[in-house]
Amino acid sequence: MKKRASATAVAKLSRTEIPRLRREANDPPVANPRAGDLLAWYDRHRRVLPWRALPGEHADPYRVWLSEIMLQQTTVATVVPYYERFLARFPNVQSLAVAPLADVLAAWAGLGYYSRARNLHACAKMIVEEHGGQLPRSEAELARLPGIGPYTAAAIAAIAFDEKAVPVDGNVERVVARLHRVKEALPAAKPLLRKLAQGLAEDVSGNARFGDLAQALMDLGATLCRPGQPLCMLCPWRNACRAFARGDPESFPRKSAKREGKLRRGAAFVLVRQDGAILVRSRAETGLLGGMTEVPGSEWAADFDEEFAMSHAPSLAGEPRLDWRRLDGEVRHVFTHFPLELAVFVASASHKARAPRGCRFLPSTEIASAALPTLMMKVLAFAGALAHVPRSRASLS
Repeated sequence: MKKRASATAVAKLSRTEIPRLRREANDPPVANPRAGDLLAWYDRHRRVLPWRALPGEHADPYRVWLSEIMLQQTTVATVVPYYERFLARFPNVQSLAVAPLADVLAAWAGLGYYSRARNLHACAKMIVEEHGGQLPRSEAELARLPGIGPYTAAAIAAIAFDEKAVPVDGNVERVVARLHRVKEALPAAKPLLRKLAQGLAEDVSGNARFGDLAQALMDLGATLCRPGQPLCMLCPWRNACRAFARGDPESFPRKSAKREGKLRRGAAFVLVRQDGAILVRSRAETGLLGGMTEVPGSEWAADFDEEFAMSHAPSLAGEPRLDWRRLDGEVRHVFTHFPLELAVFVASASHKARAPRGCRFLPSTEIASAALPTLMMKVLAFAGALAHVPRSRASLS
């Protein structure tokens, strides 16, 4: 007889973890969540996604890997068009491995979190050089590759190779926290939620549908077990959910108060040549927006003093003094750990102007395909320098 998932998971918890799941005296009885019920629901309601294999097909490991990297901290709706364009340009791991990093960053531009693109490129090289162009199957081997952490390793192992692994993202955390009414707040509750989630795989061993289970959990969290207004009456596990039984699913998962990063400020300088080319430079390979293209500017700091902004303005040899003009307002952008405000200065130069050391003039026809992050596209749009750029890149929210 198969062990039921929740009972198996709870049995494996340590003494220090059991109190966090201690049931209240008036908790109504619930069933155990059966993987078969979830998989039956998934077979009827699975989402159709460009990287997901159709029923009866084997998943493509490269597509699974690429999609999981893109989906880190990014929604499905945002990822789909980037994924399709990226896949058309780099259809397999070999084409990605031999491509220049600049081309990879340009294809990634606008998707954000650019360390993902750098790690993706480095990972492709390692897969080709050390693994014969094939992604390894096991979580342990996958986790040794650049940019692949515990969650991504579990997702690739399960979805691409049907290995016994349960990737736990925000959707899965929400499902499990509600199933068990886990009272500990995130992020401290993450280890407990991972352990409870792993117990769900114990009920799948006979069918070996670990990939489907992983995707079913993701779909359940994304479509029914939503953060707000969950569709509990449509859920295949509603009779196994303690939060549903108590009528408080929206209270879980509990989260610790998030500390907002301190505002940073800086200056950006948009120099446009008479032929429409814009002065740009490449950021350092490491750090925030590493390797991406930017207009010259100051450092971003909480104590930035705009009175000294012009000390960061670029100058051109052989050109008369540039007439920099400060635009009214600021460009605002929010990174994961801090908000940013940039004062934007604009100036023009003759068509014969030469870029100073460390910079280059980017023709207007190449802006759309350049590795310009969303922040820099906002700066250029604010400066009115995107008149001839295709709408797909010129239109920014």
